[in-house]
Amino acid sequence: MSDHSTPLLSVKGVTLRFGGVIALDSVSFDVMPGQIAGLIGPNGAGKTTLFNCLSRLYQPNAGEISFQGQSVLEVPRHRISEIGIGRTFQNVALFDHLTVLENVMVGRHSRTGAGFVESALRLPSVGREETAIRKRSLELIDFMNLGDFTNRISAGLPFPIRKRVELARALAAEPKLLLLDEPAAGLNHEEVHTLEGQIRRVRDLQGVTVLLVEHHMSLVMSVSDKVVVVNFGRKIADGKPDDVRQNPEVIKAYLGTAA
Repeated sequence: MSDHSTPLLSVKGVTLRFGGVIALDSVSFDVMPGQIAGLIGPNGAGKTTLFNCLSRLYQPNAGEISFQGQSVLEVPRHRISEIGIGRTFQNVALFDHLTVLENVMVGRHSRTGAGFVESALRLPSVGREETAIRKRSLELIDFMNLGDFTNRISAGLPFPIRKRVELARALAAEPKLLLLDEPAAGLNHEEVHTLEGQIRRVRDLQGVTVLLVEHHMSLVMSVSDKVVVVNFGRKIADGKPDDVRQNPEVIKAYLGTAA
């Protein structure tokens, strides 16, 4: 069980350069267990770059990222899901030839124990594991209100439904921290309102801490417990939504003028 006085995620002095360009400049912030944290900033501020460092797609030039006290930078990229970090992407990437149920079941792969030999021989333990995976996947489909689409092939599903399937698939891996990369992109006002409720339910009912990158300011400010703002790769604010909203440097970054 996480100690709620100790950060679940701790980013310390993370710096990343691409040639002569500084994409991240000594960025530091913490995310506590049970928080919904928003990471915002103008286009090109370094938000997705930071997400890519958290999920090990990029290796920082300096700094440290720790998750539950363990260095993320020492974890192989393919094991990020195993240690409890899940992620969705700006561009939804489902297996279009699979059903919704099968897509969600795929998300459990990092939690399976059966090896190649057991699977090839169809040992009883494999059957029991598949039954448990199916049961949990159906629970998550119900949780995300996707019951009507359970056995539908994913290709051709409406975009908001596809985003919901991706979220269910990410939850199937039982993450302790879920990174949501622009979850509101492509959604209309009503769909964004639904998404806000879903993010809260993920935290409250699934017990998952959430860090989201998002351009939809009203969503971030209404759903987040804390907001971190980056601009030109540098953190310029970190605090409660109301405090961040009134920060002169944040106003300047978004509007181009001082408060």
